[in-house]
Amino acid sequence: MKRNWRAYNKDLFAPMRRASRDYGLIEAGDCIGIGLSGGKDSTLLLYSLAVLQKTLPTPFQIKAMSVDLGWENDYTAHRALCEELSIPFEVVPSNIGPIVFEERQEKNPCSLCARMRRGAVNNWAAANGCNKVALGHHLDDVIETLLMSLFFEGRLHTFAPRAYLSRADLTVIRPLVFVKEADIRRIVRKLDLPIMHNACPADGFTKRSEEKALIAQLAKDNPGIRDRMMHAVTSSLWTSYQITS
Repeated sequence: MKRNWRAYNKDLFAPMRRASRDYGLIEAGDCIGIGLSGGKDSTLLLYSLAVLQKTLPTPFQIKAMSVDLGWENDYTAHRALCEELSIPFEVVPSNIGPIVFEERQEKNPCSLCARMRRGAVNNWAAANGCNKVALGHHLDDVIETLLMSLFFEGRLHTFAPRAYLSRADLTVIRPLVFVKEADIRRIVRKLDLPIMHNACPADGFTKRSEEKALIAQLAKDNPGIRDRMMHAVTSSLWTSYQITS
């Protein structure tokens, strides 16, 4: 399928190039593994990195994988997308879902599930020659994590655009950190990218969902609040990650 990616330079590719330039996310010779959950964020990350692979002067490789959480998801559409983009793709089976929700019956399942999924992705990336793992966190995720840290931990903290994992000898990168969730939804719809339904029983009932609703309400009363909060993050919390020439 022919997709006109050029129409989304302002809201997608320009912010991604800025993130890569400012924080050294994509570098020559990288082999980047993508954890493809099938949701809108990771699917657009896959597509946009494939475009950047062809348009940036920096040569790099892409490989993709999905962790099957044990809910028998259908990866046919995403496998076809990877074939269309000439990206190697593998589905890694696991029992993470049943372990978290049935065996352990976690009251707060997200933390354990996330750790197990990250472990599976990192192990796969290391075994497949990747030096970096790209995650689909976007601008709204940055702000939501900041508020969760403030409200529940009493500190100002959010994840970094780039982080080195010494145990795995991998660097985690987040190329979508300057891209807004609303733009991701719109672009995914316009590009007609395949989206997999989230079968997680906790979807929509998490603390992050509460913060998302709070930010949406704040944005109604204070237009531009997302941009101002992101400016605060980049000018204070992320200064140590800035790449200087």
